[in-house]
Amino acid sequence: MPGFGKQMTVGKGFEYACLLEIYNMYKHVQPMEIVKDQQLDIARKCFVDSGAKRQSLKAAAAAAIRVIDQLEPRLRYSDTDEPLILSLMPDSAGIAGDVRDILCTRKESLWQIGFSCKHNHHAVKHSRLSSTINFGNEWFAHSCTDTYFSEVVPIFDELREIRDSTMYTAKPALWSDIPDKMTRYYRPILQSFMDELSRLNDEFDDVPEQLVRYLIGRQDFYKIITDDNAHTTHIEAMNLAGTLNKPCGDHLPSVQVSTLQLPTEILNIGFLKADSGYVYDNTIHVSCNNDWHISMRLHNASSKVEPSLKFDVQLITYPDTLFTRAERWH
Repeated sequence: MPGFGKQMTVGKGFEYACLLEIYNMYKHVQPMEIVKDQQLDIARKCFVDSGAKRQSLKAAAAAAIRVIDQLEPRLRYSDTDEPLILSLMPDSAGIAGDVRDILCTRKESLWQIGFSCKHNHHAVKHSRLSSTINFGNEWFAHSCTDTYFSEVVPIFDELREIRDSTMYTAKPALWSDIPDKMTRYYRPILQSFMDELSRLNDEFDDVPEQLVRYLIGRQDFYKIITDDNAHTTHIEAMNLAGTLNKPCGDHLPSVQVSTLQLPTEILNIGFLKADSGYVYDNTIHVSCNNDWHISMRLHNASSKVEPSLKFDVQLITYPDTLFTRAERWH
């Protein structure tokens, strides 16, 4: 796909494979529609361009839908004769906090369920920091303070000057050319981020909950993660508001999914420390109650110097009530 790297092409192809398997699972038992739009065209093209991986993508998707069929009777049954409508979400939805890739909708019943499809990775939402990004507004609906911006703006401005100084030369500025990038840029930006997160948390009671909702997704959904090497698909139920796993009339789910308890307190924020005692300059650890622990690694998304940095976020632990299922495929 033009403009897509190999990883993104296969990722989009996996979204299409999951959509196709949902359609194949239920097309014989009810009327169904697939929304034909640009998102569908892109995903279909990526699926085709995935080449030899297409069979494994289909097998991984089929494994996921076998499990989800046991959890969601409303996918198979309806109180009306309305069709089940399948659609793909644009990437812009993720920026606004909706991480779902696939939506299944019954319009008359006002019912909807979503799926986030991940190919060979478990990372949650990727976010950027820059001199103009007000992460407090985006993450929590609470604006960052002037103190935060007074600390990070000069650092990002310095990066902008480095980029601009080589913009029209044969060799652009590269991060690999900056030997002290961790101590000069990453660590002070992360320290300011942690200080601001602590300030917002002290002022607003909902920051712990909103942090998890922002990183995981603000709507309930199922996360579908394929592990090609292990020939296994993992299904996780992000049932934050309790809207998943509902019956349809007399048709009950064959497997029960609990509602996840969100955090109400941030217990600690600090640079990640390895068992050996080594302290990372580019990674922080956020510990919350109810067994939520989050790792946030700051990195440059491009080899070229840019006046912004990107988070790679991983859930280290989460409540044991999170429904997870690993389904093998061949």
